[in-house]
Amino acid sequence: MNVKALKLVKYERYLLALIMTFIMFVSAGLTGQKEIIFPEVLAIMTGAWLDSIQPWNVNKRRIFILTCLTAFIGVAIVKYIHIALFWQVFVAFVSCGVLLVLLKTNFIPIISACILPVYLQTTTWVYSVAVSIMTLVIITVQWLMEKYKLRSINHYNPEFDIKKNILLWVKLFLIFGIIAIIPIESKNIFFLAPPLVVTFVSFANPKSPVRKKILPIYGVLVFAAIVGTGMRVLLNMDLNVPLAICAVISCVAMFFVFDYTRIFFPPSGAVVILPFLLRYDDLKWFPLEVAIGAAVVISVSMIMFREKRLKRDLL
Repeated sequence: MNVKALKLVKYERYLLALIMTFIMFVSAGLTGQKEIIFPEVLAIMTGAWLDSIQPWNVNKRRIFILTCLTAFIGVAIVKYIHIALFWQVFVAFVSCGVLLVLLKTNFIPIISACILPVYLQTTTWVYSVAVSIMTLVIITVQWLMEKYKLRSINHYNPEFDIKKNILLWVKLFLIFGIIAIIPIESKNIFFLAPPLVVTFVSFANPKSPVRKKILPIYGVLVFAAIVGTGMRVLLNMDLNVPLAICAVISCVAMFFVFDYTRIFFPPSGAVVILPFLLRYDDLKWFPLEVAIGAAVVISVSMIMFREKRLKRDLL
């Protein structure tokens, strides 16, 4: 096995992710449309490009359909469903669960794509169009990577236990509704930042491999929050370094951590980008909110979603 060649291929994937991130931020700056900045783009690239094996059971068609659809649903909820923020978020979460069951997949990054515009009260379709374009680029590049052997080919398995997944999602709806009340009603929404909602669902699967790496994944999430916030405050706000450069530096730091720990946890990619969208008042407490929020959602998932408990519920 040519180890040197494998390392070169890995670094090429990292470089492509950095280029994609840089273009996203430059586009947002040139157009004056901050809605173009889509934190989950790095999460999707982490799973679709950087990790040697894609963590989701999904094909490229479903990635495109689900991400585009949920991005439009998120904006539509804000524009047309004029209810309290808690219920808007809950509708977004339920919509994602229903779509994932109907399309027989566990591509859960769409949850963040749907909830983010609700959190930020985004009313422009620029967000939805930008997400659609970036998703198309991601799956196209993934196809090229697979074709030219830059990464392994992903195979979608259509076998899907509908009954078990419906039960799982009903339980997720109920528990999410409970844990979302305090952060949303108290207006401290980033204790339950969109990537942490994805983390909650990730750990809710009793058979998920992430449950074997609780502390390392928690550390990577907190590190991402600290790095993203630090780069935004120290470089961008204090030293006036362009936002795109700060974002790329943050991504480089995350890639070093991915490479060192061998933990490619997609929500951490979204966490490192999210601070570049926040106001200073939200930004200054973001790392602490992520640290506390991640501890809560991971603990709740581990306690409430156990294999024995789910089997008993099925009976």
